[in-house]
Amino acid sequence: MTTVSLLAAATAAAPTRLDPLQLFRDADIVVQIVIVGLVLASIWVWAIIVSFSLRMGKVSRRSAAFEREFLLAKEPETLLEGRRRQDVPSARVAAAGLSELQHSTGAGGRVADREGTRSRVALAMEGQVATEADSLAERLNFLATTGSVAPFVGLFGTVWGIMNSFFQIGEQQNSSLAVVAPGISEALFATAIGLFAAIPAVIAYNRFSHRVNAFEARMQRFADRVHAQISRELEGQ
Repeated sequence: MTTVSLLAAATAAAPTRLDPLQLFRDADIVVQIVIVGLVLASIWVWAIIVSFSLRMGKVSRRSAAFEREFLLAKEPETLLEGRRRQDVPSARVAAAGLSELQHSTGAGGRVADREGTRSRVALAMEGQVATEADSLAERLNFLATTGSVAPFVGLFGTVWGIMNSFFQIGEQQNSSLAVVAPGISEALFATAIGLFAAIPAVIAYNRFSHRVNAFEARMQRFADRVHAQISRELEGQ
């Protein structure tokens, strides 16, 4: 067989594009473990992104509807009873304020210390606002952790793969690109998977954190309106 024929056969046998599955199968066991871990983290990141988006949209719509009804309701307690079993953060904020008002009201419905009652009602609603915001942001910690850690985990897999490539050079006494390139490709694949997991996590964390902060500010404004309404009722007593 001539040299031209050998080159033609080698060219025909060479892959024309990267095959992620083949890179994974050919990788070292340590690199494979790193890749599997990063893929699972990426799947969980996207699950959080989808579930949080759906929940945030539902919570925002329910809270907006409740706030409009509550501020116009003649009997807020009756409206709250219908919202207790639903996921409505604004309803829980208002319930915290009204509950504190009931505890501060004597048996005759009179309030002995109006200023103290106002302060306690405000503190109760502020605490509930913080609790609701913390509950919404609870799962975002995984996005922050993945966004900061995943690139380094992928880099660990890359370093390990490159070390293995240099070991193969020593074993085969051959430093040609044909010996080094496959191991380096498999190693760099781990870094690519790390970035694939980290980039959506960072973007989603920043976006969702902004939405949680905006929703917390909105709940605080609603709490202020409820507090003002309660203060007017106390002044009328």
